Amino acid sequence: MSTVQKNLQTTDKDSGLREGVMSGPELAAQAIASIAPSAVIAFTAAEIFLGAGTGTIYAFLLATIVILCVGYIVSFFAKLFPSAGSLYTYVSKGLGPTAAFTAGMALMIGSWGIATGSLNGAVSFMMDVLRLLGMTSVEGMGWAIMLTIIIGGLATFFTIQGIRASARVSFVLELVSIAIILVLLFSALLWAGKAGWDPSQFTLKETPFQGVAAGMVLAILGFVGFSSADALGREARNPKKAIPRAIMWSALGVGILYVFAAYTQIAVLGDELGDVASPLEALNDKIGMPLWFGPVLLFGVAASFFAVVVAPLNVVGRIIYVMGKEGVLPPAFGRTHKRHLTPHRGLLVAGGLMLAVDVLMILFGNSLMDTLVWVDTYATYGYMLSYALVAIAGMMYVKKHNIRNSLLPALAIAAVVAMAYVFFANIWPVPAFPVNILPYIFMLTMLLGFARFWHVVKKDPETLRRIGNTHTEMMEGVG
Repeated sequence: MSTVQKNLQTTDKDSGLREGVMSGPELAAQAIASIAPSAVIAFTAAEIFLGAGTGTIYAFLLATIVILCVGYIVSFFAKLFPSAGSLYTYVSKGLGPTAAFTAGMALMIGSWGIATGSLNGAVSFMMDVLRLLGMTSVEGMGWAIMLTIIIGGLATFFTIQGIRASARVSFVLELVSIAIILVLLFSALLWAGKAGWDPSQFTLKETPFQGVAAGMVLAILGFVGFSSADALGREARNPKKAIPRAIMWSALGVGILYVFAAYTQIAVLGDELGDVASPLEALNDKIGMPLWFGPVLLFGVAASFFAVVVAPLNVVGRIIYVMGKEGVLPPAFGRTHKRHLTPHRGLLVAGGLMLAVDVLMILFGNSLMDTLVWVDTYATYGYMLSYALVAIAGMMYVKKHNIRNSLLPALAIAAVVAMAYVFFANIWPVPAFPVNILPYIFMLTMLLGFARFWHVVKKDPETLRRIGNTHTEMMEGVG
């Protein structure tokens, strides 16, 4: 009997996750909330427009195709191995335990980082909302810290209360946010009249291809977290069908939304899009929406950021839970809350670390939106690595098991090349400080994780055998 198993003899039995409770729409809500399309629409199209001009919609279109390539491979594994382990479990099937840990660690960094960064966006926009509502004193470090603790604490609370509660909160907030933005976009096109038809965006004559390629990098970053529904493999109803549908349809739907939003912003704002600080507010002011719509619009963006705090935390908690059950992390993490049946220990650690980092960044005098950009960029490296690994794992799995699927290897190669390009574009040309040191901080974090992994494997070699074999079809495991 291994050391880990001996230690568990005196501990309580795991209550397990609440199985079979998540419907298809609730799974899609988890995926969409992790993407946070409203928050992306608020800024990304304007950034891409600076380099791609009227070719911005092509950047989003290409990004959607790349993400669907990754989604196809993730869906392939989700049909075979529904698990709370997400990409961590999938990669183990094609590349073995060490690569699986690499993917799991990278995905945890990505999911935790997106939640931590997005909390700053939720706080920043909520402060804007309160000021528009007449609370002019909402300024400074004290307010920022207080709202960070309140909003971050609420997000962590919802994730611990139950997956259905947290998914529904995320879904409602994201739905409200998207609805508010769609009202603005359609109103802008109606206001523009005939000028709202902009054929220049569909021609390639004046499209700077280098700008479109660079814009595709930003557009792909707008999809990170799209596969998060796969971490609910045990909690989903009919997961082998529902999860692949949620992943693919949410990615396609969000891609269409991005293209439409970019088209509308360019058609109505024109060259002004590259100059304004907040494109949605510029649209709102230009078309003369009612005064009450301004606070509603900002609340919608704040709600979107809050949704993307909740959804990735759910993913982090479940990967920690599976790693705890397999003995990679302390076995206490491999047990759920007796009443809520959620991985509360992992969620408390992830949520607490999120709050600590964001509060420290405020205390050091950094602006909320700067912290959002820095932490989200750090998180992106985790997503890119985990997506590339699951694509390679897909190729190896079909070859290893002689599965006739000529499409998967082609899509996997496209996905890996795209992820490599995104990574390269983020480090060259060398960006300004502190973005230039973020890849090294990411690598250092990965090394710290591997130090734990190597220690555990040396102490209990059986850990390697357990990785990827827990919590797929059965609930067995060390935890």
